Amino acid sequence: MLIGELSRRTGVSTRLLRYYEEQGLLESRRAPNGYRHYDEESVVTVRQVRALLDAGLTTEVIRVVLPCTEGERIGLDWCAPLRALLDRELAAMDERIHGLQRRRSTLAGYLARP
Repeated sequence: MLIGELSRRTGVSTRLLRYYEEQGLLESRRAPNGYRHYDEESVVTVRQVRALLDAGLTTEVIRVVLPCTEGERIGLDWCAPLRALLDRELAAMDERIHGLQRRRSTLAGYLARP
């Protein structure tokens, strides 16, 4: 399928699809005319990428995680390096949340003053 059809089927813009390809998250083959052609599995891959992005992972981490995904529900093959990577990502996310909560509390304190 061409990039426009993949975009329609996934709801992801062609610009983002090209970006995913640049980041090594999506593969296409080139026709003699230079057009990108994607296989049916690309629809699932794009949905996996979107789900992993929604989970807060970076494209760099997704590039590592993506080969371990199974289907659209993001079942993962839990090899030790993958678990360790995602544990680190979760810890970093928790730290960012803690920092935001601390800053929010400080700002709320300023607003509570007369």
